Amino acid sequence: MPIPRFMTSATARAVLALSSTLALAAVPALAQDKPVNLKMSSWVPAQHPLNPSLQAWADDIKKASNGTITATLFPSEQLGKAFDHYDMARDGIADFAYINPGYQPGRFPIMAGASLPFLFANGKGGSAAIDDWYRKYAAKEMKDVKYCFAFVHDPGTFHARKKILLPTDIQGMKIRPATSTIGQMVTSLGGTNVQASAPESRDMLERGVADAITFPWGSIGLFGIDKVVKYHMDVPLYVTPFVWAMNQSKYDSMSAAQKKVIDDHCTSEWAERVASPWADFEFAGRAKIGAEAGHEIYKLTPEQLDAWRKATAPVEAQWADSVKKVGQDPKAVMDGLKASLAKYKSAL
Repeated sequence: MPIPRFMTSATARAVLALSSTLALAAVPALAQDKPVNLKMSSWVPAQHPLNPSLQAWADDIKKASNGTITATLFPSEQLGKAFDHYDMARDGIADFAYINPGYQPGRFPIMAGASLPFLFANGKGGSAAIDDWYRKYAAKEMKDVKYCFAFVHDPGTFHARKKILLPTDIQGMKIRPATSTIGQMVTSLGGTNVQASAPESRDMLERGVADAITFPWGSIGLFGIDKVVKYHMDVPLYVTPFVWAMNQSKYDSMSAAQKKVIDDHCTSEWAERVASPWADFEFAGRAKIGAEAGHEIYKLTPEQLDAWRKATAPVEAQWADSVKKVGQDPKAVMDGLKASLAKYKSAL
């Protein structure tokens, strides 16, 4: 920096010192603000209501980070199959991935408790509830990734080629379960599980590989399953828990300020915000199916519902055994989930 002639030597030295300090300070500031682009993977179709919510979440991150964090969303299994999304987040194939833990039976035993039958009344408060509950377990059960938040869809039920009224009707049926926990229920009732991701399910039903499916209401039409099933049990049987998770190395590479932006968007409040449009979509699906010719939506009598509750009790016992094997107290885990559901007004 050239020094004007009118400056004293002392002033000049002070100016030079200040200039050097500012120059040094600028280096870490530039390093902290380096641009980051996130690859976000969603395996549901582009038109699914979850995708705009994930994009809105990413847009808010961009704003909060002054444009230093941007994101590109890849729907429709562009980066990998639905079953692989946890490992994709772990391995950095995706920076953020939409994970269905139930697609990998036995791998996430604590989270599997959230898909036990007859727990959740709705998807909005239910999403805040599951996230609030699972945070204390995620660091251990999903230690390979940076956990962001968990959420659920609005409750789903049986959709089938024939009417299912009682647990004994499952005997001999081939059913595509939404989660491993529902799969255990099917097996315990004498049915056979047919494993298929959501995008593969219509084909399984169309070819007769499966007779029925557990699915939320709106997605029945979205995935074309309404073309191959006609009977729909009108009961909030289950929800599927999902996780939005980040590649740990990607998170670690960010500046402190950028990490804070991510952390501020990985909360129970954001879990509910992201899940709410999807919950509305699924809830509205019941009326749409009811308006379609040839479909029957039926309720259960109190006696039938009681039979289902009793028949599914052994599934919770199986779940409890799996939780004990990882050193947790299943009663404490389930009591915590039920308390969280009550807190967020989403318990049955």
